Amino acid sequence: MLGAFAQAGQAPGRGELERIARAGGADPAAVLAELAERDVIAFGRAGEIRAAYPFSPSPTPIRVSWAGGPVAYAMCAIDALGVSAMLGRPVTITAAEPGTGRVITVRADRDQARWDPCRAVVFAGASSGDSCPAADRTCGYINFFTSARAARTWAKANPAVTGKVLGRAWALSAGVAEFGAFMRTGDGTGPLASPDQR
Repeated sequence: MLGAFAQAGQAPGRGELERIARAGGADPAAVLAELAERDVIAFGRAGEIRAAYPFSPSPTPIRVSWAGGPVAYAMCAIDALGVSAMLGRPVTITAAEPGTGRVITVRADRDQARWDPCRAVVFAGASSGDSCPAADRTCGYINFFTSARAARTWAKANPAVTGKVLGRAWALSAGVAEFGAFMRTGDGTGPLASPDQR
């Protein structure tokens, strides 16, 4: 599934996921139910994929692009910061600051990144509701801001969201830790092949 995002910037259809599960000798319904229960994928009411962390099948304020690849959307800032390590290639992240629309650009290459503006940070927030998927509880509240002051101003104006400001290095290391191994082969030597390479 992540290979499909990396290749086309969008989610495979549910039928394609079921085909992949069957090809691996698994029961598609059981596999998809487990992925949803573990909050690896979130499905909409009609059964469509609405989150496949770190990717979003629908536009968000956080775009991720890389040489020779599509434009993809990330579910949140931390997710976006993990994409380079996950794919094993440099990416460019372009985000709109909540409330102002000011642009933040991050050029990430695995565990290294250049931020513009250089004072940009990530605000990692969450709403109440521990039982709901991250797509609903946190993703909309983990965003890039042009500065710590801008992040605190936004947080003060949105008291229903609790969270904290993360510095650049902390935010990047969180993204790498969360997603860096998602597409690795079993021996950890490199990214898994995309669906058309299998």
